[in-house]
Amino acid sequence: QLQFVESGGGLAQPGESPRLSCSGSGFTLVKFSAYSIGWFRQAPGKAREGVACISYNSDTRNYADSVLGRFTISRDNAKDTGYLQMNSLKSEDTAVYYCAVTTECRTGRGWYNPFGQWGQGTQVTVPS
Repeated sequence: QLQFVESGGGLAQPGESPRLSCSGSGFTLVKFSAYSIGWFRQAPGKAREGVACISYNSDTRNYADSVLGRFTISRDNAKDTGYLQMNSLKSEDTAVYYCAVTTECRTGRGWYNPFGQWGQGTQVTVPS
């Protein structure tokens, strides 16, 4: 079973630029490096939405319009870990952030979690 443990969230003070991490496990049949991965978030009272995805070899990165130019997704296949660098945070970025394997990450194409499994997420709170 593929699992991710997200970390790095918290209360973001003005000027801070937190980096979220997600550590993957369970990649026994197919390696972590074979999958696209992505970050998603869910704000109170709202549906979960995709934030960013990255292809298996980091060649393609795709972002939601709401975070384009502010967030950067990356990965380290040697560590089975994904990252989300968050800059210029806004109060509307407040949400629980999740990491997951995604459908193939392609420029201009949507992405989703095909397995439907989610970790506990990490809460990011940006004061208004």
